[in-house]
Amino acid sequence: MLLFRRHRGNEAFYSFFKNILGFIPRRTDIYQIAFIHRSKSLETNQGRRVNNERLEYLGDAVLSAIVAEYLYRKYPYQGEGFLTELRSKIVSRANLNKLAQKIGLSQLIQYNKEQQGIFKSIDGDAFEALVGAIYLEKGFDFTRKVIVERVINIHLDVDALSQKEWNFKSKLIDWGQKERCKVSFEVVGTSVQGKKGLSRKEYEIRAVIDGVPGESAIEYSIKAAEQLAAEKTYKKLQEEGRITD
Repeated sequence: MLLFRRHRGNEAFYSFFKNILGFIPRRTDIYQIAFIHRSKSLETNQGRRVNNERLEYLGDAVLSAIVAEYLYRKYPYQGEGFLTELRSKIVSRANLNKLAQKIGLSQLIQYNKEQQGIFKSIDGDAFEALVGAIYLEKGFDFTRKVIVERVINIHLDVDALSQKEWNFKSKLIDWGQKERCKVSFEVVGTSVQGKKGLSRKEYEIRAVIDGVPGESAIEYSIKAAEQLAAEKTYKKLQEEGRITD
């Protein structure tokens, strides 16, 4: 099926690539897979399940390299710590979820809507899969151009993001010390996404205050999940009036 022919039923796909990303793909099969969540996996005649997890794995690495180079050039006088932290902010699952929603990618994802509530990173995962698909068809230079010029420069305020508070784990721990509350983090569960050799482990981490469970978060590293769980818990405490700064 030629997904990007202009006919009824695929206008949204055609419009997304032409108007948002600025090009029309030739390898439409790759992009079809990029939008298939594992909950809607297709099955080949050989019994193999097909979804966007492999492309997500590839896109994660490509996107990280693109963002690293972009920041290296944008901030020539900043040190490694600043660049690493800002890259983490940009490629965090929370930020990629928001970015995917902003550019309209979320509307194109095929997934089991009956299980919608349990998918915490479906948008960000599809964004990474899209990056992987562009890389496979067009190569690194083209992918970098699209992501930087059509996504980052238009839809992401990097300077504002650099000023955004990130280390909520330290803030939460500092608050706990002042209030004489014990703040800790525990692993609620883990899961492996993808097949052997291309799998990625997800961690669900929960903040705990004086033995009382706080907010939890799921990410691909314990450190990232702790940060997100700490942020959600910190903001919840602000809403409750326990933190007033």
